[in-house]
Amino acid sequence: MKIVDMMLENYWILKEDDKDAYYYAKDNVSKVREFFSEKLGYQVIVNPTLIKLEKLPGALECWMGIDGFEDCMEYAFLCMLLMFLEDKPGGEQFLLSQLTEYIEGVFTGDGKVDWTLYRHRRFIIKVIKFALEMGMIRLNDGSESDFASDGAAEALYENTGISVYFMRQFTGNFMSYGGIEDIMGDEWSHMDTERGRIRRNRVYRRLVMSPAVYSEGGDDSDYEYIKNFKGVVQSDIEDRLSAQLHVHKNAAFVVLPQNKGYRGVFPQNSALSDIALQMNLIIREHVNEGVLKVSNDDVIRVSQYEFKGIVEKLKRRFVKGWSKEYRDMGFEKLYGSIVEYMKSFSMIRLEEYTGDVHIMPICGKIEGNYPEDFEKAAGENDGK
Repeated sequence: MKIVDMMLENYWILKEDDKDAYYYAKDNVSKVREFFSEKLGYQVIVNPTLIKLEKLPGALECWMGIDGFEDCMEYAFLCMLLMFLEDKPGGEQFLLSQLTEYIEGVFTGDGKVDWTLYRHRRFIIKVIKFALEMGMIRLNDGSESDFASDGAAEALYENTGISVYFMRQFTGNFMSYGGIEDIMGDEWSHMDTERGRIRRNRVYRRLVMSPAVYSEGGDDSDYEYIKNFKGVVQSDIEDRLSAQLHVHKNAAFVVLPQNKGYRGVFPQNSALSDIALQMNLIIREHVNEGVLKVSNDDVIRVSQYEFKGIVEKLKRRFVKGWSKEYRDMGFEKLYGSIVEYMKSFSMIRLEEYTGDVHIMPICGKIEGNYPEDFEKAAGENDGK
């Protein structure tokens, strides 16, 4: 359904940015509000400014976070920007220096904020650019980019008033939470755990938001739910997402049709996505040849040294078809890029202490190759 696609793919739909999308969502969201609420536990915010589906994860994943943010201080600066904007009505202007002074005064993390440090200035610039992109503030004069080279540079911004909808509301006292588990469990604290709704919501969220849901063993209640209620879940996935639910012995996937995709799904239209598909092809070939052994849980466990060997074979075989960036990339950087990308799509997991690589079942689900004449031509060129 188009309305489901819109609500899932967009963080929010702003009337100011796209009136057609806003009014379409406003007119049609009632058709799917019950599905979002009952199956995923998501609430829909509708007001004259925006429409937002409050999307929450079913489980923590390594890919979660804001694209481009690399340091905890960037997230801290974002939270302080939200605090700064909360006290200002929509339409009120403010200077960059007012924001930096506020952050310097309220920051309570490790160390202290020092705007003479390029690193700290770069962090706040990234946060401001993110807020501009999300529509939480507008730039009226100047540019935050000048702040990177000149700590005295100034810029004028305007609060749009929508930042109050960026963070979700917590039912408990946030300051009393001791860790991520408390935050994840916040929304369930007032619910009757015997009704089974918590598990249902968690399972649907994982299926919709994660590349794969893996069985963690015989006592994995989430995976048992998928197997026991496969028909109902499949019907919902087909009706609402126009997709299919594939359930295997140790893994479940939501598979989209070829003519449909969301931002951030695999495969993507990128060179690294193609490389990952080729990596999966080589892994399957190694399994067929008996080089790699699949365990009872459908996971292949190899050392980091062995996994690097697979990447080396990948590069020798396919590098001629890669983009210049990856053709010229040093091996260690290439290896790191492939590992991080495959981790982000649940294709591999790394042992924390040994660095051993667990090749997950999704690698056997989708693979890619060049046309037959490519490898033939590449071999002929090598022989010249």
